[in-house]
Amino acid sequence: MKRSYVKHCDYVVIFDADFQPEPDFLWRSIPFLVHNPEVALVQARWKFVNSDECLMTRMQEMSLDYHFTVEQEVGSSTYAFFGFNGTAGVWRITALNEAGGWKDRTTVEDMDLAVRASLKGWKFVYLGDLKVKNELPSTFKAYRYQQHRWSCGPANLFRKMVMEIIRNKRVTLWKKVHVIYSFFMVRKIVAHLVTFIFYCVVLPATVLVPEVEVPKWAAVYIPSVITILNAVGTPRSLHLMIFWILFENVMSLHRTKATFIGLLEAGRVNEWIVTEKLGDALKAKSATKAPKKPRFRIGDRVHMLELGVGAYLFFCGSYDLAFGKNHFFIYLYVQAIAFFIMGFGYIGTFIPHS
Repeated sequence: MKRSYVKHCDYVVIFDADFQPEPDFLWRSIPFLVHNPEVALVQARWKFVNSDECLMTRMQEMSLDYHFTVEQEVGSSTYAFFGFNGTAGVWRITALNEAGGWKDRTTVEDMDLAVRASLKGWKFVYLGDLKVKNELPSTFKAYRYQQHRWSCGPANLFRKMVMEIIRNKRVTLWKKVHVIYSFFMVRKIVAHLVTFIFYCVVLPATVLVPEVEVPKWAAVYIPSVITILNAVGTPRSLHLMIFWILFENVMSLHRTKATFIGLLEAGRVNEWIVTEKLGDALKAKSATKAPKKPRFRIGDRVHMLELGVGAYLFFCGSYDLAFGKNHFFIYLYVQAIAFFIMGFGYIGTFIPHS
């Protein structure tokens, strides 16, 4: 942005290396900025080229389809605000500069920029019908690193910006409430904590303490409705809903840990590891090589936290099977198996070391 030729430009388009925009991308996005001087950002939707590569990429597709279909669409149409996805977007350079440009104080500099621009009064537009092809991380190691950044970064940004949002006088009270409560608290913090603490800690613990009863509407009905609503963004994967629930519950452990790191600004709060994408070239190269005996590093495949939670759930399930009457052991055993499978790294595409 500091190059001399940028001074003659009004807009900047941002793409990650694995994104493949169509030739008409600018024709379909720039007019929204030209005809409305209040718009700072036009965000396109992501289209995943490798969603069928493995079960893990299908699970990611379900989560991200909900994010784009509901969260981005609703934010755009109601408050003209949503989090910039860091790629597949067009920014008005004057808005970018007015907001203070890129800052590296967190690992979500894209979201940081979007919040600061919004507090300056700029509006955002999301185009759900403008799709840009890209690739999902297909190895569990890469996905865990990505989710750490996506969970830790927003929590840390919330810590740094909450008072700035409250004191801001350029946006309405309702927009402040939307940004603090809906955008940050519910979606970036509370959702992770509630999923893990309730379904992987509290609910299993009630099996050990019979005096504590969790009503069915809290344990089954409401979560089922929420899950169905989350999955409607990807109708072709509705039959995978049970696997998606188990997968998300396991990942909530990792996201909860990252959220606390961000809120407390501790340990790996500023850790930035580029998300590994395999790409067709690497896959083709691997396919042409003579097969070798697969080797792997224990640290890459075995995750002790997941195994520990799996053991806890298995113990609670066994206790409920022996002494309980509410049949929670069915869920506990199935969820424990999911933790064990992911704890031993048997998910996603496996690339052995040569």
